[in-house]
Parts: sequence; C-alpha cells; structure tokens
Amino acid sequence: MWGGRFGGGPSALMREINASIGFDKRFWREDIQASKAHVAMLGARGIVAAEDAETIARGLDTIAGEYAQSGVPEDIALEDIHMHVEARLAELIGPVAGRLHTARSRNDQVATDFRLWVRAAIDEVDASLAAFQRVLVARAEEHAESVMPGFTHLQAAQPVTLGHHLLAYYEMIRRDRSRFRDSRARLNELPLGSAALAGTSFPLDREATAQALGFDRPTANSLDAVSDRDFALDYLMSATQCSLHLSRLAEELIIWASQPFGFVSLPDAFSTGSSIMPQKRNPDAAELVRGHAGRIAGAMTSLVITMKGLPLAYSKDMQDDKPPVFEAHDLLMLSIQALAGMVEQTRFRTDRMRAAAEVGFSTATDLADWLVRVGGIPFREAHHITGRAVKLAEEQGIGLSDLELGALQAIDARIDASIYDVLTVDASVRSRTSYGGTAPDRVREQVERAKRDI
Repeated sequence: MWGGRFGGGPSALMREINASIGFDKRFWREDIQASKAHVAMLGARGIVAAEDAETIARGLDTIAGEYAQSGVPEDIALEDIHMHVEARLAELIGPVAGRLHTARSRNDQVATDFRLWVRAAIDEVDASLAAFQRVLVARAEEHAESVMPGFTHLQAAQPVTLGHHLLAYYEMIRRDRSRFRDSRARLNELPLGSAALAGTSFPLDREATAQALGFDRPTANSLDAVSDRDFALDYLMSATQCSLHLSRLAEELIIWASQPFGFVSLPDAFSTGSSIMPQKRNPDAAELVRGHAGRIAGAMTSLVITMKGLPLAYSKDMQDDKPPVFEAHDLLMLSIQALAGMVEQTRFRTDRMRAAAEVGFSTATDLADWLVRVGGIPFREAHHITGRAVKLAEEQGIGLSDLELGALQAIDARIDASIYDVLTVDASVRSRTSYGGTAPDRVREQVERAKRDI
C-alpha cells in the first residue's frame, strides 16, 4: 500500500497498533456501496475505462456476497476494511483493481463510509424510538384517569394521572427524535472526492456521487471534509441525551417496583431472580438501562477528548472515532427495546398509586387555589392559610378532606362547605385543565395528538 517509500516493513507491534480491521469491518457494506458509486462516476467521466469500471463493480458485488455469507476475514497486515476490500478485489480481477483508488484517499473514503453508517444508525434509532412512543401512548391512553402521586424532590406533591406521567416520557423521546433528525440533516454531505486533504486534479462529478449515495450535496471544503467528525459527536451527544431520558424512566420503574412503593409489577420477561433468595424479583433490565446511560455518556466523552486538540487535517488519533460510536449505538438500541418491552408488559398497580396519592396532603394546592378563586384572597395569604390547615390535619392524623368544616372555618371564616368539592384527588386532577395539564380530558387530547405525530 505505501511500501515504496520505506526500506523496511513495520514491526509486529506497529502492525497491531495500526490495524483497525477488528472494528471497522463493521461498515464493509458502506465501503463497498461507496466504492461502487465512486467507480461508476469514474467510468462515467472517462477517468477509468467503462469496461474496467464494470469489472470493478462486479468484483465488488462478489466481495459483498462473500462477506454477507462468511464475514470479513481479518488480516492486520492489511490494516483496515478499505484495504481488505481492495486486496480481495485484486485477487478476483487482477491489476485493474488498482484503478478503484483513483482520485480518492482513505481519508475521504473512511469519512464517507462512517457518515453512511451513522446515517443508517440514526434511521434505526428513530424507528425504535417511534415504536417506544407508540407503547407509551397506548399505556397513557389506558391510564388517562388513573390517579397517582406526582412528585417533586421525591416527595408527594400533587395528584396527577398515570397517563399524564407516561406522556412526559413521550415528550422527552419526541425531543430525542428531533435531535437525531437534526444530526442526520447536518451529516448528509459527501466527503468523497476530497482525497487526502486538498481535493484532486481529476475531473470528478461529486454531485453525481452524492446523489448516488443519497447525500444532499458534496462537502464544500476538502480540509474540513476529511477531518470532520462532528457528525459522530452529534450522534453521541444525541444518544447521550436520549439515554438520560431512558435512565430516568428506568429509575422510576426500579423505585416503583420496590416493596415500599409497590406501584408496578414487572413482567417475568424483564426481571431476574436471586441465586439465594427465592422470593426476589429483581428489575435487572431497568438497572442495566440505567447503567448503559453512563457507558453511552462515557463514549461521548471519549470522542470529545480525542478530537479536542487535533490540527487540520487528518490525524491517526481519529482511527479511534469508531469504537465509541459503535458501542453507544449498540447500547442505545438495546436500552430502547428493553425499556419499551418493560413498559408494554408492566402491570401498573393503580390501587397502590391512588392510595399513595391520597396521603401526604397532595391536594393542599387545591385548597389554596380555591381560596384565591372563590374567596378572592391573594395567593400568598391563601398559601399561609392552607399551611395552617395542613398542620392541623397532620396533628390530628387525618387528611385535609377529613377536617371538619368548623375546624377549617376556625382557621379562616371565608371557607365554606364547597371546599370539599376540590379536596379529593379525583377533583384535583379534573381541575388541571390548562393546556398540557393532567386532567383526563387534556391527557386524551395529547394522546390523540401524539398518535398523529408519531
């Protein structure tokens, strides 16, 4: 490949550290796809004879069939997937294989292959996230009226519906899909034709190659094209944000499945037992999703640090760009699918959720709002009055709705019997009718919107 400049070959250690075939074989399909588009363009422009271009394309098809059936054989002397394909092509069709590398470098070649792979990875993630959204929406519709405690600081705050809670994760995933789509739009430019760093003197038709490979346009600057890994960082940052959302839901399922909460019964298919305690049902799938978020964030950090100080154009450090992206993608896909399966099959114990919502004075804000709305009291004064009512109920060991009217009127004479219409958890959730609120009617509206938008 580059032996003409050197009197001796690399050491065994140099061969080992320099080889990337162990991981970049993963995009052999993209390498062959891009090579076919490149040689077709070379043939169309007369840079390579049409007959040679056809011979090369047939050879590439043969290699694709071999790799699909038997995998990519690894030879660290050939370093990477690009040279594996080229070497095998030479075995199949002879010296004409050498014409394939006309007007390109491994620098623009790998940048193109990697963009093709990441683009497909984004499409795969988006499809899985859409499927997850459908699960969330279906369960939200099922539980549009199921009351549960809403928390702040992991303390019972106000009653909400389970459907509303699940739709919060739908919204997170909606933003995740948006980030991935934005990443895809930015990466969809073709580096091929930039050669090593300065472009090429051959009369290429980069627009034709871009069109053949589904890119919107060729990259505008050859230096940037071969050294840019923003698309990989975009993917990793989107994956990291998505994994944080998945981890938050996984954590809630873990808490809800614990005996003190008892809000859910997790499916056998996504639980494990104990080797010593036969009663245990461990939420291992959710715990692993939670753990994967850390590894995905670590992959993102890894590539950020690799790229942070590299001068233009290509440096060999960038060979290490692919393993973190591959790892993050595998973990993210596994996490999405596992969590979707858990949500779909989990039994929500709505009786326990309602019971928890009815303790902890979760309708205190409803009392304060009633004082503002009916009594015309400034909210800060209403807040103080309600606090006194909560203190009294706490001292008596009862809920707010169990306080006698006389006791409430002793706190503030403006309170009348209609206060009891707002102090139940059902009345509380029904009253939250503002757009985006937890009222069952609002939840059903958001379910219908989500069904249209997925």
